[in-house]
Amino acid sequence: MSGAEVRASASLASIFALRMLGLFLILPVFSVFAKGLPGGDNATLVGLAMGIYGLAQSFGQIPLGAASDKYGRKPVIVLGLVLFAVGSFIAAGADSLIWIIVGRAIQGAGAISAAITAFIADSTREEHRTKAMAMVGASIGLTFAVSLVASPILYKLIGMGGIFGLTGVLSVLAIGVVLWLVPEAPMVKARKVPFGEVLRHGELMRLNFGVFTLHMTQLAMFVVLPSALVQYSGIAIDEHWKIYLPVVLASFLFMLPPVFVAEKHGRMKQVFVAAITLLLIVQIGFWAALSHPVTHWGVLVALLFLFFIAFNILEASQPSLVSRIAPPAAKGTALGIYNTLQALGLFCGGAFGGFIKQHVNASSVFLLCSVVTLTWLIIAANMKNLPRRGTQAAQATA
Repeated sequence: MSGAEVRASASLASIFALRMLGLFLILPVFSVFAKGLPGGDNATLVGLAMGIYGLAQSFGQIPLGAASDKYGRKPVIVLGLVLFAVGSFIAAGADSLIWIIVGRAIQGAGAISAAITAFIADSTREEHRTKAMAMVGASIGLTFAVSLVASPILYKLIGMGGIFGLTGVLSVLAIGVVLWLVPEAPMVKARKVPFGEVLRHGELMRLNFGVFTLHMTQLAMFVVLPSALVQYSGIAIDEHWKIYLPVVLASFLFMLPPVFVAEKHGRMKQVFVAAITLLLIVQIGFWAALSHPVTHWGVLVALLFLFFIAFNILEASQPSLVSRIAPPAAKGTALGIYNTLQALGLFCGGAFGGFIKQHVNASSVFLLCSVVTLTWLIIAANMKNLPRRGTQAAQATA
């Protein structure tokens, strides 16, 4: 990768990580904090406050992604960061759960994941695009791990209002990164593509279902996994970062070789399907482990490691493939649809995972994830050969 490609990819990945920080940083401590607020004894409102961010994201991704195709990436990203900052400061000053919900919704309305991903695609050559997308995937995994470490510490030092205020300040600083550090990238000039054509594109539909499944599975897992680790290992929840951080870092190292080899030798479909298969095996493994009363906690850690290998491969490869397969003038629109399904997956994972855990049992959450992942595997196995690089290869799959 050239210096400009590295700079663009790294800076944009950091902004993407900030967006996920807004989702992840409150997860370990919010339910405890909410009990002291008016309305905090209402589990539905607490769940809504946690999930409204992803739901608002799902409504904003398509219009802002399409706007980035028409008006340019940077103006749309700056607009999204302004909304994120405003929502953060509203939540920071909130004295009731309702106002936190309002702030979280405004945070999520600045849905710029599609514009950022399209900007990365604009800024990188196709032979290096999966590497650039891997930076984004790594930023999500690392943000999640860092959130688990930092959230209890920050909550103790500055409180929940301080955490919201900090994310607002970081968003303002990110605007400066976009305006002055991210290199300009040429916009693609091509025929206008109807929205319906992008929405109904068969290969894109496969990838959209895939990202929904991946992120539904991710959040549903973490409705169950923290308490399962406490139960089986006896390790307090504020010490779980000692498990998550090395697992995430090691899994990233293990995911890089198969992705690079697949790109070099045109075997991305095989690696892609293998990663989904690994994800299915992990879900079945968690279901079996949690169904057994004497499972060793090391089994859960091993399964978590395998999960993050599969997750990182899929998280790196899917947006890269969307950007290649999508019509050149509609990358933002296609990635808007893709990121809408990602946000809906996060929302549904939390909602369904919590419902099944409460009304059935914890292990059944992984049974649901197994069924959905198996469906994805069947859909992905029938997809066309994935494009290696270049416009002709991309057109061949359309």
